[in-house]
Amino acid sequence: MKLNTAEMNSNIKDEIIDFLMSPNVAESGKVIQVGDGIARIIGLQNVMSGELLEFENGTSGIAMNLEEDSVGVVLLGSDIGISEGDFISRTKKILQIPAGDAMLGRVVNSLGVPIDQKGAINATATQPIERVAPGVLTRKSVSVPLQTGIKSIDAMVPIGRGQRELIIGDRRTGKTTIALDTILNQKGTGVHCVYTAIGQKNSTVSEVIKVLEDHGAMEYTTIVVAGAAESAALQYLAPYSACAIAEHWMEKGKDVLVIYDDLSKHAVAYRSMSLLMRRPPGREAYPGDVFYLHSRLLERAGRLNEENGGGSITAIPIIETQSGNMSAYIPTNVISITDGQIYLEFEAFNSGIRPAVNPGLSVSRVGGAAQVKAMKKVAGPIRIELAQYRELASFAQFSSDLDKETKERLRHGERIVEILKQKQYNPLSPEKEIIILFAVTKYLVDDINIEDVGNFEKNLLEHFETEHEDILNEIKSKYELTEEIENKLLDIIKKFKENEN
Repeated sequence: MKLNTAEMNSNIKDEIIDFLMSPNVAESGKVIQVGDGIARIIGLQNVMSGELLEFENGTSGIAMNLEEDSVGVVLLGSDIGISEGDFISRTKKILQIPAGDAMLGRVVNSLGVPIDQKGAINATATQPIERVAPGVLTRKSVSVPLQTGIKSIDAMVPIGRGQRELIIGDRRTGKTTIALDTILNQKGTGVHCVYTAIGQKNSTVSEVIKVLEDHGAMEYTTIVVAGAAESAALQYLAPYSACAIAEHWMEKGKDVLVIYDDLSKHAVAYRSMSLLMRRPPGREAYPGDVFYLHSRLLERAGRLNEENGGGSITAIPIIETQSGNMSAYIPTNVISITDGQIYLEFEAFNSGIRPAVNPGLSVSRVGGAAQVKAMKKVAGPIRIELAQYRELASFAQFSSDLDKETKERLRHGERIVEILKQKQYNPLSPEKEIIILFAVTKYLVDDINIEDVGNFEKNLLEHFETEHEDILNEIKSKYELTEEIENKLLDIIKKFKENEN
């Protein structure tokens, strides 16, 4: 067979021209140690902190420790199937989570994967879970109230849209209940909610989901779950994922409420990861950057100015104390980051005062700026009168002979305490709160027996709903108490009391 060299040359030239020089270069390293959800690798010289890495078997990990001769990687899945000598490659990306309205009504894990058996999430956008907080010049001061529907909080410790208000207290003092009441009260307000369960039992999370479903709150709520059975890495990521979901809506000009339940367990998960990666332990064995852990999360909350869309993220972190010790490491850290705290008292809770808000240790650093004018007017005297009552009550127990004025003040204080009690999952609208607080601050409840105060409140509000809806609407329209409205309220409440008797 005779070869045609001219034809061969032509074919070879065509092949060379058609060949596209596009080599697939992948930077990879090798696993030298793996166990307890942590892997140590060598060979990735240019890896970035927080970068997403991929193992041979498809498991993902995040680069956390960048040491001179190795990299510490936190696994985002099981370490079964990963062994020494396996290759690991860079993705040159940081972790992203699905975001957008498709997330409403869904229950997802820390990676945005649905766990509610309702099918895949058709999200049109993704958000990086770690981002730099908005700068000072893009923010606006907090001035719009975020109503919780809880009388004691809206009156004494008001929360504004864009604020960071801590709920702190011992175990089983009603912290989660306050957070859920706040979510329920956002119905019809246009506020999207994100609830984050960190290190909680699955049965507890199921109860939370049921409460939100029963009250129709899931339609504007997303739940991010990293249960107690999940790895420390997933518990660590959960609040950042929740914040990323919220940031998408904030950038669209919407108001968002984010609950972190709770950051004590989040800090414990981060401590576990840090100790496994052999980072030097500090106070209470927490690593040195545990303050930054929460500050970089909570600083992402805030209210943007109109040039940046005018959206807001209101953050309500929850911290669990041990025997009321607010001076422990994590509680003091988070108190110093937030704009106030709602302190729940174990003794008050057990004595039947629920919500068990301590007016002395609870504070809102935004204050009256986050209250409507009518609420500011009726709630002004309550904190002082309650503080005086608590002081008088502590002295009165040692004396049987009290003067008339002291007895009256004690009687008035008892009625305030009774009025501020509220059943769980029963938030009130601002106009109803204003009416009932008006009644107690004008001494219209002082002549009612203490055991009848609850029924009086219920019947009075029902009376306004059925007979005087125009007054409710008048208050709701401007949230201002003019002299005319005050006189109307006084007349209606006095006549109602006469008819009741």
